[in-house]
Amino acid sequence: MLTLVLANNYALLFVGWEGVGLCSYLLIGFYFQKKSAGDAGKKAFIVNRIGDAGFILGMFFLFQVTGSLRFTEVNEALRSARFAPEAGVFGILSLTALLLFIGATGKSAQIPLHVWLPDAMEGPTPVSALIHAATMVTAGVYMCARSNALFALTPETSHIVAAVGAATAIFAASIGLVQNDIKRVLAYSTVSQLGYMFLAVGVGAYWVGVFHLYTHAFFKALLFLGAGSVIHAMSGEQDMRRMGGLKDKIPITFATMFIASLAIAGIPGLAGFFSKDEILWQSWSSPLGGKLLWAVGFCTAAMTAFYMWRLMFMTFYGEGRMDEHTRHHVHESPKSMTVPLMVLAAGSVCAGWIGMPKVFGENGFMQALEHWLAPVFETGKEAAHAAAGHGAAQHDTTMEWVLMGVSVGAALAGIFLARHIYLRMKESERPTGGAMHPVLYNKWYVDELYDFLFVNGFSLGGGTLMARFDQKVVDGGVNGTAWLTRLVSSISIWYDTWIVDGLVNLTAFSVRALSYPVRFLQTGFIQSYALVFLAGVFAIFGYYWWVR
Repeated sequence: MLTLVLANNYALLFVGWEGVGLCSYLLIGFYFQKKSAGDAGKKAFIVNRIGDAGFILGMFFLFQVTGSLRFTEVNEALRSARFAPEAGVFGILSLTALLLFIGATGKSAQIPLHVWLPDAMEGPTPVSALIHAATMVTAGVYMCARSNALFALTPETSHIVAAVGAATAIFAASIGLVQNDIKRVLAYSTVSQLGYMFLAVGVGAYWVGVFHLYTHAFFKALLFLGAGSVIHAMSGEQDMRRMGGLKDKIPITFATMFIASLAIAGIPGLAGFFSKDEILWQSWSSPLGGKLLWAVGFCTAAMTAFYMWRLMFMTFYGEGRMDEHTRHHVHESPKSMTVPLMVLAAGSVCAGWIGMPKVFGENGFMQALEHWLAPVFETGKEAAHAAAGHGAAQHDTTMEWVLMGVSVGAALAGIFLARHIYLRMKESERPTGGAMHPVLYNKWYVDELYDFLFVNGFSLGGGTLMARFDQKVVDGGVNGTAWLTRLVSSISIWYDTWIVDGLVNLTAFSVRALSYPVRFLQTGFIQSYALVFLAGVFAIFGYYWWVR
């Protein structure tokens, strides 16, 4: 994570990006002997590889366009006169930004690559807190915000980012309304909050997206660790339908999760209020925003308050629904677990005060985070307004107060509705959700659709076709090359053996055959040479004697 956020160029950022992806894969599948954990780890790995392919292509395009991957050089190039905003068109810069955003959708679990993050809860609960709160899943938000100079010139892509963020926020929130596993509710809450962050980035409020990333870390880590404390007290039970009445038995866990639930619901004074309402205001007022985006964010805020307090009421209030053995063993967690909860609770209360909306007044402390991030984001913000054909957004304090009051009212309404249903009403009287309940409970059947299209579907149809292609074409080409190589080598061996070696051997045989007469004379024995010499002498003398 440090490599990711301290990198001064996209290539090194990608090293950290892949590093946290590897850590996520290993941590999610920590219980490797448990099939669901192993499957969840593989799911995270495969889905992120799809997003990473987009990221890599985006880096290639960015290098081609700007000639560099260093942030300062890329930003200087994009802010120069060489590039004009691609308003109304979808050019090379828009394509580059879209490819980078595809990488972010994988890492930060946005539609359609969101399916891996809810299953990440298969890992140990502290791992879930780390993955959901730290710069592991929020890396996509960080990367897009860090690339603000690029996104500021591509309003068409920014609209896509905002739309996907808003759709993911309300989509995941709708699923969280009916989940019964305490960690799964929080997992879909993370997906929804990540959608909020992308909504801010998409409307050009880059610093606000980072602000929500920062505040979300406190209360989401607290909620997951608190859920782990609850599970510890319940001897491993995660189903909220088997909980209830725990607030007096685990008071520290209850108090800290109470604070975190208020914070994520956006209750004034707590961390989530400042960042959430700033996102809603920017969605309303930004030239890249719109009333529809605000409405989606508003509905998501109300749903967030409802499902979080549904979790609180089912877990801590009412009559206990656990078995007798578990009931007698419920106990508060040790200090090694409760002290971190208290520290994070303090952050959930105080973390938002350094990024308060300007409607509360302006001073160095209240907007400290915005001023600190201004050198990175201000130019991108101005360029985004220019690309959208507007000047700097005017600050309408009256409308901001109204929208803030409406969003707080929606959060309170969600809390009181959850209280009415899960505290006041008998279980038999509670609304079932009708035909939508199985749809939401089964996560809009997205996993089933993906299984049908990409897992079982490919296994039965496309997978078989691809396997045959691999066997007949890919492997066939490889095997054909090997066969051709063997054929050529066989011909070469025959030619070398019978032609090249044959000629050499024939020459040697000829020399050897011709050497036989000579070999009779060239024995190497002196006495033989002396005998031949004497025989020759006697022959010569005999010839002359005979002639005479």
